[in-house]
Amino acid sequence: MRRGPILILICIAMGVWAAIAAVNRGVDAYPYEVEHPEITLLPPDGDEKTEFAFARLRYPMLYGRSRRGSGFYGSWGIDAPKSDRQFVQGLRRLTRVHTRSVEEVINFQGSQIYDWPWLYAVEVGYWGLSDEQAKKLRDYLLRGGFLMVDDFHGTMEWKIFADGMQQVFPDRPIIDIEPSDAIFHVLYDLSEKVQVPGRFVIYTGRTYERDGIEPKWRGIYDDHGRIMVAICHNQDNGDAWEWADRPEYPEKYASQAYRLGINHVIYAMTH
Repeated sequence: MRRGPILILICIAMGVWAAIAAVNRGVDAYPYEVEHPEITLLPPDGDEKTEFAFARLRYPMLYGRSRRGSGFYGSWGIDAPKSDRQFVQGLRRLTRVHTRSVEEVINFQGSQIYDWPWLYAVEVGYWGLSDEQAKKLRDYLLRGGFLMVDDFHGTMEWKIFADGMQQVFPDRPIIDIEPSDAIFHVLYDLSEKVQVPGRFVIYTGRTYERDGIEPKWRGIYDDHGRIMVAICHNQDNGDAWEWADRPEYPEKYASQAYRLGINHVIYAMTH
């Protein structure tokens, strides 16, 4: 075969590869480090300009390992992107917030983080921030950013998370959020809250993991009383979003997870 046809085939192959890469969100993030790589292709409105987009924080893991070992995906990508997309479907249906149907993966490189005022991070009991990343996260939050952390359990994971937040805010305490705080009432009234479990509740009936028997809703506030970091400890709202489409997953947990997440979004956009 002459060189010309070979070059044409190579160009076609490169074009196909580029097209595939273009419709996957974050070629450095997908499809190799999320739990559901089979659904990373963007929906038709995936690049639509909206007033809100679900932004998932990609962080480095402590010792380079997640609680599931050093295997296929990192802790930051647990439940993604299925939970993210099913959550924003609920946000679209239950509010008038103009919401993009696909998530955005945010890392600490460059100034990208400052373009996304709401961030979500899971399994932060396994993160390992550098001093530079902690400083950038601190600056982001003090500028008005909001971080929701979720899906970490027990004493050990709490210590690792708290050590990371000590890097970020050595001068600010983590405190229990009072039941009367606006974050629990800004849209849905969450005066009564239950522990939202992972999907294993379908098989075991147990709502907690490790020694994380008691759910905690905690926060870090700025000087004006605004919650900058909303901490969901000993609970797994992301799993509830992810498996809300399964009839076996109990409705009362899925309903609270959606209401809590939506309250967090509305709070972050109005405070």
